[in-house]
Amino acid sequence: MGHKSKNQHSDQDKGQEIAFFSDHASVDEYNVFSEDSNKYIVERCLELVSLKAGALVFDLGCGSGVFTQLLQECGVHSVGLDICPPLVSMGQRKYPDLPFVIGDVEFVPVRSEKLDGVLLSGLIHHLPNPSLCAREVHRVLKPGGVFAAFDPNRRNPFMWLYRDRSSPFYSSRGVTANERPIVAEQVAKVFSDAGFRVWTDCVSVHYRYIASSRLRWAIPLYNTIETLLFKPAPLKRYRAFVLTAGVKE
Repeated sequence: MGHKSKNQHSDQDKGQEIAFFSDHASVDEYNVFSEDSNKYIVERCLELVSLKAGALVFDLGCGSGVFTQLLQECGVHSVGLDICPPLVSMGQRKYPDLPFVIGDVEFVPVRSEKLDGVLLSGLIHHLPNPSLCAREVHRVLKPGGVFAAFDPNRRNPFMWLYRDRSSPFYSSRGVTANERPIVAEQVAKVFSDAGFRVWTDCVSVHYRYIASSRLRWAIPLYNTIETLLFKPAPLKRYRAFVLTAGVKE
């Protein structure tokens, strides 16, 4: 079942990713969204790609398995994959009926044309160059297979202020050295170049946790402002998260 891509090099500091999330696994599951937002993200991603019940879907970057479980509840057969062994162990303990795999999303241990679908769980923005991952997703999907992804939107003013390195208010607390908010068109082009027909959407989400303890008091205020400010359709492209979806043609 395994596969190893050749003559390709990753720009991601994988050791830093593993260390960061291993630290989190010792104290929490790194589940930053509200329960309702978690469900909404999964349901909206599935709507975008129209996966049938019973489809085999890998949740890449599954962490502790929150979205893997939600996928299963929506009627697909889900398998979680993550590079961080402690988080995978946590997922196995929390969801013993689900299969989990330790693996690298840029070198996915799955045979070619094996999967019906892939969810990239808040993953693309951890990849300085997502083209290798995009090619792997294309490889493991059957013809007509689909993927969906969700990532923070660089166009969102709050996301830019807090998480973009060009912002004077940028905070590195609670993120890895690899992370950058994404621009929808840039990610769409990467997956289009990999052989997908791609479309995007933008959504607002509610947080339950942020790394900075000094700002946690503002979470309810942020959640309210984010939802109201960008609710009008003309402002949709500025919502906090980009959903990217595509079909292998």
